[in-house]
Amino acid sequence: MRTQLVTAVLIAAGVCAGAAGCGSNPQPAPSRTPTTTSTSPSTPATPPNAVGVSPGGVTTKVDVPSEATESQYGQACHAAREWMDAQHVDPTTLVEPYLKTLQQPGATGPGTFDTTWAQLTPAQQAGVIMAADQASRGECG
Repeated sequence: MRTQLVTAVLIAAGVCAGAAGCGSNPQPAPSRTPTTTSTSPSTPATPPNAVGVSPGGVTTKVDVPSEATESQYGQACHAAREWMDAQHVDPTTLVEPYLKTLQQPGATGPGTFDTTWAQLTPAQQAGVIMAADQASRGECG
């Protein structure tokens, strides 16, 4: 979502820069060549809709819009918060450990809409991750 916002701002700035009368000092429109960021010359930037996996092998990001009903989201957030509260440590440190439990083969429950992680769509996985993140901050409704 943040990437989309930044892209939209950059596109708008480029359109404005190329339009006559858009600013007091119009400049030519920037190149339309996509810009990539990489850690080395041979490493491409992460494409949109990418999946983020932690060094421990846990999916911690699915870059698609979340897809969950309000009821599913509420149940997932509440389940995450209950699990985190039972650990008796700072919940902001528990998102990845919690997600790891949900991603175990055969694990189901309200945290994954009563479906295994592997059977969830990417949009549903994004919803589960969002619920866990918000639960860690005490933001369940």
